[in-house]
Amino acid sequence: MKIALVHNTYQQTGGEDRVFEQERRMLEGAGQRVVPFTRSNSAADAYSGVRRLELAAATVWGRRSRSEFKQLLAREKPDVAHVHNTFMMISPSIYSVCREAGIPVVQTLHNFRFLCPAANFYRHGKVCEECLEHTVWRGVRHGCYRNSRMATATVALMLEYHHRRKTWTDSVSYFIALSEFARGRFIAGGLPAERIVVKPNFVDPDPGPGPEERNYAVFVGRFSPVERMHTVFSAWERLNNRIPLLIVGGGPERAEMEAEAERRNLSAVRFLGVLPNPQTIAIIQAARFLILPSEWYENFPVTIAEAFACETPVICSALGSMKEIVTDGVTGLHFTAGDPVSLAEKVALAWDSPWRMREMGAAARGEYLSRYTAEQNYLQLMGIYHEAGRLGVPARSVTELTPRPAASILYGIAGAARG
Repeated sequence: MKIALVHNTYQQTGGEDRVFEQERRMLEGAGQRVVPFTRSNSAADAYSGVRRLELAAATVWGRRSRSEFKQLLAREKPDVAHVHNTFMMISPSIYSVCREAGIPVVQTLHNFRFLCPAANFYRHGKVCEECLEHTVWRGVRHGCYRNSRMATATVALMLEYHHRRKTWTDSVSYFIALSEFARGRFIAGGLPAERIVVKPNFVDPDPGPGPEERNYAVFVGRFSPVERMHTVFSAWERLNNRIPLLIVGGGPERAEMEAEAERRNLSAVRFLGVLPNPQTIAIIQAARFLILPSEWYENFPVTIAEAFACETPVICSALGSMKEIVTDGVTGLHFTAGDPVSLAEKVALAWDSPWRMREMGAAARGEYLSRYTAEQNYLQLMGIYHEAGRLGVPARSVTELTPRPAASILYGIAGAARG
């Protein structure tokens, strides 16, 4: 099978970029023919001054990327196009090219961008679903994307335009949600339930379980938003700083977090910074448990699957897909999101019961082997591709609209930002 893989990478490499590369290597390793079409948001740096308006228009409808992708499809004639991300340099303009060429599209829903300009249903330290319950223009009011009304208006206009145009529902044969929770949110947002399948992320290569003796807890991730680290620090204060905690990761708030830990005299907390993935995995392998204190809807944190592969149980917020992926009392423990008292109680329970953590770690390892290996993922993904080919291009629900001129798009963006 020949697969066109489409992905717009971020300026700071994240989980979506890693998953795209993993699936690409997995498909190529299995002998499938992969035709990548990639762009990077780093290219946005070339747009300054008045050219920022040009970039905003291209975010809604990228004529250049559409033309280039059309040429690629004509040249390569893939059996299916698998789209990971089009924001912002590719744009959703490419979907209609697939439709015109009669090529079925599979879309992975890595985040909640289709429903929320900020992509995470999170605002001012708490979960926010205003854009889901009302319209994406609510996000403009709050400046949810990059704390900017103008930037949020660009994203909102892109979403509104393509929802009205039925771009995704008319061109995508199957959507891949990463969890049942995420699938439910997208159904609530109007995507067709019968075309949303669940396929989680995976970990490859298999790191294998770690040692039996484990003498620290670990956190892996970015420090932003900072609220979750404040929750962790407050929990460690309540624990009288008696449990070693290794923090792997970075972000613009790292210096602030280190200063905060020092101010609180958290001598048991050590910051290791951003490490290569093999070193990070080795640290997870030797941890008694991993902490995931997110206070928003994580879609599918690869860190959980990595911990499971390492036979390391996870203590996570009882929120969104985390609550679904980690079974409380079996593969880890749940605590109330944002509540340091609840987190401290679960951490103390886990630390004082090493035998129980070993049992949960074994169950977590079993979960990895049954659900999150490359072999399992490949079978699921190829099944989705073949089903998309069988279904073909979806029946059109409305007459296709003519793309608005760039000037009209920019006028809408400016008007929304002022409103």
